[in-house]
Formats: sequence, C-alpha cells, structure tokens
Amino acid sequence: MAALASERATTEQRDRTELADIIRAYSADYRAEHGLTALQHKALRDIAQCRTAALGGHLEQCQACGASRPVYNSCRNRHCPKCQALAQAQWREAQHALLLPIPYFHLVFTLPHALNEVIRGNQRLLYNCLFQTVTETLKEFAHDPRHLGAELGLTAVLHTWGQTLMPHVHLHCIVTGGGLSLDGTHWIAGKKRRFLFPVRALAKVFRGKVLARLEAAYRKREVVLHGACAPLTNAVEWQRLLAKLRAKPWIVYAKAPLAGPQQVLNYLGRYTYRIAISNERLLDCRDGVVRFRYKDYAHGHARKEMTLSATEFLRRFLLHVLPSGFMRVRHYGLLANRQKNEKLARCRELLGCRPSPGFAPRPEESIPERIKRLTGVAITRCPVCGTGPMRIIERLAAVAPDTS
Repeated sequence: MAALASERATTEQRDRTELADIIRAYSADYRAEHGLTALQHKALRDIAQCRTAALGGHLEQCQACGASRPVYNSCRNRHCPKCQALAQAQWREAQHALLLPIPYFHLVFTLPHALNEVIRGNQRLLYNCLFQTVTETLKEFAHDPRHLGAELGLTAVLHTWGQTLMPHVHLHCIVTGGGLSLDGTHWIAGKKRRFLFPVRALAKVFRGKVLARLEAAYRKREVVLHGACAPLTNAVEWQRLLAKLRAKPWIVYAKAPLAGPQQVLNYLGRYTYRIAISNERLLDCRDGVVRFRYKDYAHGHARKEMTLSATEFLRRFLLHVLPSGFMRVRHYGLLANRQKNEKLARCRELLGCRPSPGFAPRPEESIPERIKRLTGVAITRCPVCGTGPMRIIERLAAVAPDTS
C-alpha cells in the first residue's frame, strides 16, 4: 500500500500526467470494482511498466561530458501511447511506395450507437463485419459502370472510440480516385466531383449489408448476448432492434478529394497508429479524478475539457483494447497484399509514372539512424551538453516492481 500511495502522490505532483501514471495509481481501484479480461490485464501491465526498470534496459554515458542516464525498454503494446511513433513512421514510409499520382478520397463508415452493447460482447465478429461490409459496398459501387466501372485501391483503418472515450466504432477509408478497368487494359479516372460515390446511396447499401450479416450470424447462434444484451436472445426483441436500425439513416462521411501523395500520407499517419487517447490530451490526475481535453465535433470542433473519476476513465479506455491478433489496418483491391505489386505496376504503366524514389529498404542503416531519419529524434545525442554521443556502458536487468 505504501508503494500505491507514493505512486498516487507522484501522479498528482507531476507537471505532465501520463496514462501510465493513472494506471499505476488507480488500476487496483479499478480491479476492485470491475473484472478484467486477460487482454485488458496485459494492456494495463504493459503500459504501466513501459520504459521503467521493470522491463530492463541499459545505462548510457556521454563521450563528451560524461553525463549518464538509464534507458529502459519499451513495452511495444499497440495500446501504449509511448510506443506508436516509430511504428507509425515506418508504416508511413512503406505506404509512400504504394501511392499513385492521382486524387484520393477519405470516407468514414460508422456503426450506429444502438449496436454498442452488442459490439462489446462480439468485438471480433462485429469489427470483421464492418471491414467486410464496407469493402463490399465500395467494390459494388466501383464495379458499377454508372459510377466508375473499375477496381479501386483501398486502405481501411478501424477506430472504436470517440473523443470522450465512449464507444464510437467507425472505419476510416482512403480510396483511390479512380481505378484499373476490370479487364486491366486502361485506367479509369473518377468523375470530377466532390464525392467519389453518392454518400446517401453508400449509406443505404452499407446498412443493408451489415444488417443482413447480423441476421445471418444471429440465426447461426454466433452472436453472444449476455448482460445488457440478454433480452435480445428473444427473437422478437432481436427483430425489434433490427427494425429500429433499419428505420434510421446510417452515417457515411465523405471529405473533399485529397490533393496529392503528401496529403494522403498525412491522413494515413494521422489515423493509423492512433490509440484511444494520447498523453498530450491528459491535463492532470488529482484526488482520484482525471481531467483531459477533447474536441466537441457536435459544436464546431470546439476544444473542451472533461473530468472523470480515475476508475471511470480506465473503464472507458479498456473498452478499446482490441482482440488478440486483430488487424486494424487492412488493404483491399489494388492494394491487397497478394496482388498489389503486379496491379500497381500496371497502374503506373497506364498512368505513365514510376515508383516513388528514395523509399527502398536501407539494410545498412542503424536503428538510431533510422529513428533520426523517420522521426527527427536523435536518441544518441546527449541531453546535457547537446553534442556528445551517448554510448552503452552497462546492461540493466529487469527489476520486479514493488507491490508492497
């Protein structure tokens, strides 16, 4: 208990609160009120130990001024806010070679909040359903000669949260503004308009496909219904839910075309390795209360602050821990892994362009050099004198955290 009290005091005194601080100080309180899945437990443990002595590391010393510092290992958990920067930069670099000199469109497909409780008990089923129905919908419109008559390239990224950490399951899609003709003989440019396809029509087809898959899964008894969803085991109640979902318009949001490869990369970087909340949005944690910033999209993207109890904050954060091995970034059509090299080469041939230069693998590059090139951070530069290189002088074994 002494260690817990000390951690809480540290959390409340720091100028900058981090997610790891909140977890270390209040996860015991959360466990006393709520159960944890194995994946949620692992996420809390990994984030709490990230870049601490619990994971081991090494001792560095500046070769110029002699200053030394311990550097601890990262947890590499995909839900950790401190472990995404390099992965995001590496992913963006890899995507650069896939871009074509054409307009791209940003579409967002959202599942209704009325499905949130069903999703909570069936994450893998509903998240896969979202990917499948969105890609089928876009493929159907793309293949229709009235809209395009071609095969698109598509990158889809799953987000499960809103700005206040409440469930808001949606798929960000970056779509080529045109495609390869179905016979592979020519490139078909998208029509010069604000939206790639009619948004309302997309929403109706998307809604129909999701509800059809849900109904099929229900009949096969693949949908787990317990807790707040238990009444839906009654077929009448289930049909009432589906009728409610059919009666309301679903949301497909479309932005204006992205102007070029750099703008596309900026969008991809913004949405791919983002987690439910970053450390930059946390303001403070005092007396068991967390305060953080958020954007209120319903009121002109106004910047606001929210205050939650630490346990409620952790509850909301843990809603967004993904199923084990679940891929939240996927490529389809021209970008599908099995055929992208061949099809993109054909597209470039038809468009009269060459692959983007300068993004080939660099096997001779050291890890510090790669980090510096991709993120701009010189991890070997001395933080004291600002010039001398840091060298490893000792390995540090992992130290078990004090739980007394």
